[in-house]
Amino acid sequence: MFLNRLVGLFSHDMGIDLGTANTLVCLVGQGIVLSEPSVVAVKRGTSQVLDNGNAVGNVAKEMMGKTPGSIQVIRPMRDGVITDFEITRAMLEYFIRKVHGRSRMVSPRVVIAVPSGITPVEKQAVIDSARRAGARKVYLIDEPKAAGIGVGLPILEPVGNMIVDIGGGTTEVAVISLGGIVTRQSVRIAGDDMNDAIINYMKRTYNLLIGEPSAEAVKIEIGSAAPLEKELTRAVKGRDLIAGIPRSATITSEEVREALSEPIQVILDAVKRTLETTDPELSADLIDRGMTLCGGGALLRGIDRLIAKETGLTVRIAEDPLTAVARGTGAVLEELDRVKDMLDSDEE
Repeated sequence: MFLNRLVGLFSHDMGIDLGTANTLVCLVGQGIVLSEPSVVAVKRGTSQVLDNGNAVGNVAKEMMGKTPGSIQVIRPMRDGVITDFEITRAMLEYFIRKVHGRSRMVSPRVVIAVPSGITPVEKQAVIDSARRAGARKVYLIDEPKAAGIGVGLPILEPVGNMIVDIGGGTTEVAVISLGGIVTRQSVRIAGDDMNDAIINYMKRTYNLLIGEPSAEAVKIEIGSAAPLEKELTRAVKGRDLIAGIPRSATITSEEVREALSEPIQVILDAVKRTLETTDPELSADLIDRGMTLCGGGALLRGIDRLIAKETGLTVRIAEDPLTAVARGTGAVLEELDRVKDMLDSDEE
């Protein structure tokens, strides 16, 4: 008991949104203190992180598509789950140390948000990675619950709350009441798939090969889910697949919308399936309350209008949708004793 209190003096409990695209860390009383890409640069064929273990996050992302054969840039999370255990551990350790001023003398309690559809084995992989990275206790919370808390929905009350979290690797759609998920859909189609769709469109239509960072920039700058008042254009640079030389092409927001239509339809279908399996009394609540969008995908132009048109419900975009899940994990830490029943932990 004394040892636990002593350890607590050298740690700050943290909430983590361990995302496919980005990892965010929230500290109680301080809010979001870290937001960096979930990317690690390693010596090819090993789990050895470059630059004395510091080639993580922003540093690693700057290397994407620009490395020699001896270096590999890895995203150890895919579709919201761990694909490389050792590199995920190294990434978490780096982020924990960075938040704590590089000190290794830390042992925080950690609340981590995970997709609601992952398996018990995948959950255990997250717990093990966090423990090996230095956490003394690990709690897992389903992303829809964390998002609901983060955007201020009364998810503990007997009322229907609908959340749509469009992240990098997964889209989480859930109706929550009394602290539990009543019905949900978790699909492994999200922001990354939108990037891939743009890459494939450029190959198919322009014989132009572009990288993921370029595709993401196109999505952010001119991407949309519904027609725009003023359509946009953008120059895209890459390698000509026929001539093999650098080349650029100008594309329009209409073309990007066409490219994104397939992943967006999958997300729409997940929303509709969730509504179809919602109990009548909760459905009645949703007529009055609508749904809330969060995650990076909520920033895609017109996606709220498209979902509203397809469902007939009011659709709101959360304030600061990128940080909703992380803020939710921080709020959980503040009320840990009250909400423990909503969490999985390494104590079980």
